[in-house]
Amino acid sequence: MAEPDRPVPHRPGAVSLFFVAKAGVFAVGFWSWLLVLVSTGDRVTGAHVLAAAGAVTTSLVGVVLGVRLALQRSAAARHAELKRLLVDISWNAFTAAGNAETSGTVVPFPTLSGDDERGVRERVSSVFDRSTGERPGGRGGDRRR
Repeated sequence: MAEPDRPVPHRPGAVSLFFVAKAGVFAVGFWSWLLVLVSTGDRVTGAHVLAAAGAVTTSLVGVVLGVRLALQRSAAARHAELKRLLVDISWNAFTAAGNAETSGTVVPFPTLSGDDERGVRERVSSVFDRSTGERPGGRGGDRRR
């Protein structure tokens, strides 16, 4: 069965992919510079330290940005699938309610009647119902109503 024509989900990462590639290019440059310095020089100089630090730093930055890009892409795919499932569920519920021949076919949402709601409000105490210095359990003074 062919997949229905749906819009392509948002795929983040054009800018992130640019920075991953840029970090990779810089890492290759630093590593090659370090290789040239090591193969031609006898003593360790400041250039060696700079090339090594740049190589390690840009390599780590490239790895971290690559992992972040992969996580963003997988999160976007999961989010798109979740949205698709929610739309399917709501559409199925809508069509089931429209096609129901009796009211017993569709499960109604639970609701509270007016009396039940007022009873719940009377049982729950609020911060504003207490006088100064009164504890939340109702101990320590009169209650204002």
